Amino acid sequence: MKNKIVFAAAVVVVAAVVSASVAWMVAQFTDYQPLDRAPSSEFAGAGAHFTAYTADGYPDLTYAAENAVKAVVSVIKTEEIPVRSHPFFDFFGIQGGQDQQGGLRQQTSGGSGVIISEDGYIVTNHHVVVNASKLTVKLPDGKTYDARLVGTDEATEVALVKIDERGLPALRFGSSDELRLGEWVLAIGNPYELRSTITAGIVSAKARSLGVIQTAGNAGVEAFIQTDAAVNPGNSGGALVNAAGELVGINTLILSRTGSYSGYSFAVPETIVRKVVSDLREYGVVQRAIIGISYIVDDENRIVVREVPKGGAAHAAGVEAGDILTHIDGREVTSSAVIAEALSQKRPGDRIKISIKRGEKVKQIEVVLRNSAGKSELLTR
Repeated sequence: MKNKIVFAAAVVVVAAVVSASVAWMVAQFTDYQPLDRAPSSEFAGAGAHFTAYTADGYPDLTYAAENAVKAVVSVIKTEEIPVRSHPFFDFFGIQGGQDQQGGLRQQTSGGSGVIISEDGYIVTNHHVVVNASKLTVKLPDGKTYDARLVGTDEATEVALVKIDERGLPALRFGSSDELRLGEWVLAIGNPYELRSTITAGIVSAKARSLGVIQTAGNAGVEAFIQTDAAVNPGNSGGALVNAAGELVGINTLILSRTGSYSGYSFAVPETIVRKVVSDLREYGVVQRAIIGISYIVDDENRIVVREVPKGGAAHAAGVEAGDILTHIDGREVTSSAVIAEALSQKRPGDRIKISIKRGEKVKQIEVVLRNSAGKSELLTR
């Protein structure tokens, strides 16, 4: 049986009632440690980025959980779906086999979102809001609001919505670049309509490319954070937070044979989310920076430039076919996902410094990035 990629949004059809029995276990803990407990000296060197530790040396995630959960909301999409007539009517050629609303029915689907500003901006996933005829946001306290779509970016699976409210509990951004393999993280969302569910896991991999985001036949921007925190349908658009309670990613999809969590979940990193949100707020569209090369990954896992189209940013900077791209702005290039993540943080007109190996020589080259039209100007909607 093959693995399949599942975007973690839950679908609930109107007028269909799904019941489920849920078994749970409550584990009781003793020796509760206060949140301001200092890290033990045993972990002082490697774990100083955690906010607190228990007496046994485990990270205390209660502060992160109790604070971050306040900023994670439910995003409910109403979508109008064409209704196919019943085969009985088709067989006998009877008209009117569709409902009375012009052949459309309403379907709702549920996902999650994260409040990122006290005045109502909420980040979520593209697939949570796409094709919505109506968007509703429900806060953890049960209050509901009509929401408007500010913008969405299919290439990164990031979307931004807005509700009219002030004084909301906003989750601040952390740094996904500073995440370390094995570091504890929390996934917060609304799986299976279980509001404000928190699960924990570790960072299993960074800059993971799965080849699942396709936009009009083109590959999307993929540099996922892989974790083993449990994520299920309804978690899409929810928060991935570090032990300090900072937003480091937006939970987006799982790799599963069943459609439910089986050990692998993937989040869009903060580096991409922050840039996309900023562009959508300021320009209404995402400013995509292009370096202007095609490349292959050779047997030694090196990025080898295959072609440098004339009129592109790399051609103007002097990059040549056969060059080996080793670094972008000081970051080692180990995969195509690293390139995608680095460029996703830039806009046309921005300058980057790349390191290339040409023969036995290593060169430092400054590249002025361009847009899809080969120009350095910003786009407007």
